[in-house]
Amino acid sequence: MTAPAAVSESLAVNTARIVPDRSGAALVEPCGTLLVADLHFEKGSGLAARGSLLPPYDTRATLARLADAIARLKPARVVALGDSFHDLGADGRIHEDDARTLADLVASVADWVWIEGNHDPAPPPRFGGRIVAELETGPLVLRHEPRPGPQAGEIAGHLHPCAKVRGRGRAVRRRCFVTDGDRLILPAFGAFAGGLNIRDAAYDGLFARAPEAWMIGADRVYRVPARRCVGD
Repeated sequence: MTAPAAVSESLAVNTARIVPDRSGAALVEPCGTLLVADLHFEKGSGLAARGSLLPPYDTRATLARLADAIARLKPARVVALGDSFHDLGADGRIHEDDARTLADLVASVADWVWIEGNHDPAPPPRFGGRIVAELETGPLVLRHEPRPGPQAGEIAGHLHPCAKVRGRGRAVRRRCFVTDGDRLILPAFGAFAGGLNIRDAAYDGLFARAPEAWMIGADRVYRVPARRCVGD
């Protein structure tokens, strides 16, 4: 299988320039806003409470990757695009060490915005930052769930996009950014968040043109044309 070219260049969304980062975050240029989607803090403990026993370290792993992205990219603002907390009880289950780490991260940037999600319609206020339903910034509208039909400038999360490519007897499936130039859907950032193939029917009607996938590899992002993306 011939590998797509690795990229570090930006992509365009409704004239805005966005740099997709290997962490799963995206940096809006030149304003220095870092976007992350679907952190799903305390998903592990939430599943454990329902009898699915998983290692209880997903919040810590997610925080470590988020801290690294902030340290490398040095944003002036961070916007979390909803479902930052896996449920309304996540605040009560988070370990105090992780709670302190999160509060310190929020305090480390000039402006931190929590967008309300379907899992966390009321993000806990104790970590700092401000809470909004959605945010307009320049040519962009930042929200949690993509709206149906044309939405020029929309950047959202919610769907946890993944892409799959196949060739020479093997296949690769990775989290990805997905865009047609008008809108962008970010991959889930959370360690236990999982992913939904961009060929799934849930994406039908969201893109005016066949969207590209920007697949996340071990240490870089790969731009993949729509014709190479296959279903599961």
